Amino acid sequence: MMKINSGILILAVTGMFICPLTSIKGQLHDHSQISKNSESLARQHPDLCSVKSLVKTAGGKDIWVITIGTGTADSKPGVAVVGGVDGKYLAGRELALGFAEKILSNSSEKEIRELLSKVTFYVFPDVSPDASEQFFSGLKYERSLNTRTTDDDRDFMYDEDPGEDLNKDGFITLIRIKDPAGNYLESDEDKRVMATADISKGQTGNYLVYSEGTDNDKDGRYNEDGAGGVSFNRNFTYNYEEFGINSGLYPVSEAETRAVADFLYDHFNIFMVIAFGPQDNLGQPMKASDRTGAAQDQTQNQPPEEGMMRRQRGRITSILKTDEAVNKLVSDKYHEITGFKGAPQAISEPGNFMEWAYYHYGRYSFSTPGWWLTVEKGKSAEAAFLKFADKINLKDVFVPWTPIIHPDFPGKTVEVGGIKPFEALNPPADTLGELISAHYKFITSVSAMHPELEFLDVKVEDAGEKIFRLTLKIHNKGLLATNTEAGEPNIWTRVMRLSVEPSAGQTILSGLKVQRVQRLQGDENAEFSWLISGKGKVGISAGSLNVGQITTSIELK
Repeated sequence: MMKINSGILILAVTGMFICPLTSIKGQLHDHSQISKNSESLARQHPDLCSVKSLVKTAGGKDIWVITIGTGTADSKPGVAVVGGVDGKYLAGRELALGFAEKILSNSSEKEIRELLSKVTFYVFPDVSPDASEQFFSGLKYERSLNTRTTDDDRDFMYDEDPGEDLNKDGFITLIRIKDPAGNYLESDEDKRVMATADISKGQTGNYLVYSEGTDNDKDGRYNEDGAGGVSFNRNFTYNYEEFGINSGLYPVSEAETRAVADFLYDHFNIFMVIAFGPQDNLGQPMKASDRTGAAQDQTQNQPPEEGMMRRQRGRITSILKTDEAVNKLVSDKYHEITGFKGAPQAISEPGNFMEWAYYHYGRYSFSTPGWWLTVEKGKSAEAAFLKFADKINLKDVFVPWTPIIHPDFPGKTVEVGGIKPFEALNPPADTLGELISAHYKFITSVSAMHPELEFLDVKVEDAGEKIFRLTLKIHNKGLLATNTEAGEPNIWTRVMRLSVEPSAGQTILSGLKVQRVQRLQGDENAEFSWLISGKGKVGISAGSLNVGQITTSIELK
């Protein structure tokens, strides 16, 4: 049986047979509203918040970043919260913007004040505004692409075969054509849903199914070269698909992709990225490979050569062991706070943002759609959604199959229908408030796990003749490591540094004045010692941008 997988959603629909819920339309912000709300936050909280447009998309829309923190924001450990990774997942935009609004409105609370004194948040409400704006247009269809003109089918014509609203209802759904040569049939789970015939079950198809429209360029395909474009979530460098569908002419080819990547690379203080999009490692955490050499090549355990800053390692293709443990910890926290059960269906895309943020940017990278239905293995996700919609009395989510006359199929029975765009990928609008609250609690909770250094066990021993042995430990009291294992050899990860500043008349006899500090996992420490000649104060500082700086002064006497 399909289960409603969120305690939040169950509470929201307790009165479902008295008052029907509304579909996703109605409580979402278009780009203009997101812009106004973002700029309003800076005016309302000038001491905590600033708003900046990084760039304009091909469609002329701003990519906003909201910076939230106290003091010198870029000098503290940072968390990037990214909405709109895929324009079809509209709720993620609301969750990102809602997080910014909620943490600022709660900034007077002691717990939040303390968090903002230690961590800076960079919130990107919508990084695919060209795509998500399709929901607010007169013609609605699920879109992931910006508005750059492209030749998707490579026939030297541009945007010549878009979807068409054949039944004039304002939606692009599906057409089905009665045809014994087809490979689709009505699903046994729900007759409204079309399913691929399974020959192993003795099934044969009797329908052709296409996206709603006509074959404008007469190449036998439907709607394969519509308006736009390039997908933000297929335009990153990790596992990029050259000449792939909607992947762009080359990696990071789009203004918005480059602007976001440049911002993140320029902010060395960011230690974690939380994204709302189709990829998921919060419902189901990533697994490290058990095969020797599968995760990385055999240079991984070789010590660094003399004078080398970092150890050498080949390309990694699965999460590394210590990062896997953190992903599991954060995933458990996500389930605990949100009440979600199970995980959404896995969606793999080349060049996606979540994997880039881990494998190439080298940060803790977590991603979730923000809402999903648990679907039994081997069952239809569309049928599961319609069953869910019927159960909670969710109205107006399906276009009934309606006969039309289609110019490409004269004499054949053709019908238009299907689940309305955006409905199955996004929660009922009535539940957005509770979802925002739950994800706000999750983001603040996991951000409080940030790496944080402290000095422990500081000892001064008098070795005689005004010579002192100074010993101390640097302890990471956070639950997250000072950087990911994947990011350890990454030039975009700042190495922690430990510095000793003797006073005038003091000399360091043994030990380094400046040295690197190894990566420290949560609750791990490293010990250092020096022999110093001369009495007086010794200043010691340690840290890096992504963990913060700590300092102390020690009297040798």
